Amino acid sequence: MIYVKKYNTDNGVMLAMCDADLIDKVLKDGDIEINIKDYSDFYKGELIDSKSAKGIINAEGIQSANVIGNEAVAAAIENSVIEKAHVKRIKNIPYAQAYSTKY
Repeated sequence: MIYVKKYNTDNGVMLAMCDADLIDKVLKDGDIEINIKDYSDFYKGELIDSKSAKGIINAEGIQSANVIGNEAVAAAIENSVIEKAHVKRIKNIPYAQAYSTKY
């Protein structure tokens, strides 16, 4: 299951996606830290399964995206929100941030 939340901004949609099982975690590897726990409200929107993602997320109109977790990253790649080449890992958990210059 994936949390998906969209924020409408003047520049387009900002998309936040996170695997549900990571929502209360702090991922740390050396100097890099992703604190999902303290910022869980940023991600907690609609709870969907990865099959439903196609109808909910769409690259069109997305100005930026913040995506964390195996399911979320896979769904974002499948729906052309992020590119596989831009995915990084922390503690073997994939994550990516994307920004569009179109909007």
